[in-house]
Amino acid sequence: MSIENIENIEYEVLLDRFKKILKESGLKYTRQREIVLKILYNNDMHYTPEALYIEIKNKQPDLNVGIATVYRTLNLLEEAGMATSISFGIAGKKFELATKPHHDHLICKNCGKIVEFENPVIERQQALVAKEHKFKLTGHLMQLYGICADCNKGDRIKI
Repeated sequence: MSIENIENIEYEVLLDRFKKILKESGLKYTRQREIVLKILYNNDMHYTPEALYIEIKNKQPDLNVGIATVYRTLNLLEEAGMATSISFGIAGKKFELATKPHHDHLICKNCGKIVEFENPVIERQQALVAKEHKFKLTGHLMQLYGICADCNKGDRIKI
């Protein structure tokens, strides 16, 4: 059920793949499930299920959607490789659509801000480490934690 290389595809193709995954999972396509996908597609944010639910309610107040549908849809998207998540331990996960080129994350431990970055030097170094250990690298997730510039303002310690 995993989706290979969904970078840079149009929404309709993405939606068709989502419908196929729903069918393969024995689930029905619903407007509620599609709106989860569509909001992820149209925004560069990293959403908690709760924040996504609020966004749906704000954008589609007449749509009858429950928080459980949002959770189940996000989990299904993640299992299918169409979404990725960053875990915040007991605070839960934040999700984003997996259509972007590979990137890593800086995460503020104070406010939860997430900054995406790409660094070719880090990517090359990871490949070298894998090769050195005779390890076939199939992917990775890098999350660097610290305090963002906004939260660091006024502190004596500067990053």
